[in-house]
Amino acid sequence: MQCPSILGNGVTTKRLYCDVLGGPEPAAGLRITLPPHAGPLTLDFTLHNRQTYSESEVKAGRAFARYTATLRLASGTGEVLGQAVVRSEFRTEKDLVERIAGGAGPGGVKAVAPTGAEPVVFTVPQGVDEVVLTGERLSIERVGGTEVITAPGRPYAVVSGVEIEYRPAPPAPPTTKRQRR
Repeated sequence: MQCPSILGNGVTTKRLYCDVLGGPEPAAGLRITLPPHAGPLTLDFTLHNRQTYSESEVKAGRAFARYTATLRLASGTGEVLGQAVVRSEFRTEKDLVERIAGGAGPGGVKAVAPTGAEPVVFTVPQGVDEVVLTGERLSIERVGGTEVITAPGRPYAVVSGVEIEYRPAPPAPPTTKRQRR
């Protein structure tokens, strides 16, 4: 997996969390290189929304947010293969999946953390050797209104736990050397 924007590792699970950036350009997307496979391949990952945590906002009762992130799954050549969607709500720190190490906050955690967890299982056809995830749309509902984001380069969601299941492609036939007499 080539993650252009690494959020970091979880404090508890040590799991790697990668941001998925918005925009239609595959070059800016999270790239998952696939091995040669016979028949379809199954790609599994967990999709999260991305929350900036503020203790003062939580204490003041203004921390509510409902996120809906839509991602585009495309081949390495840009052919759209499908979409993935995650929707979650945030009110308190208990709504975070886990905290991310490496920040300046108390305990060395970052202010940004994943919230919500949507398991995604996607079938990749034979012949596709790379899947690229990019953000298509992000909707954020807060107490003061709703914001819809479609700007390229901005983090739309977070991915973790990427796994693949496949049947290896048959090996290439051996080359034979002609014997000289």
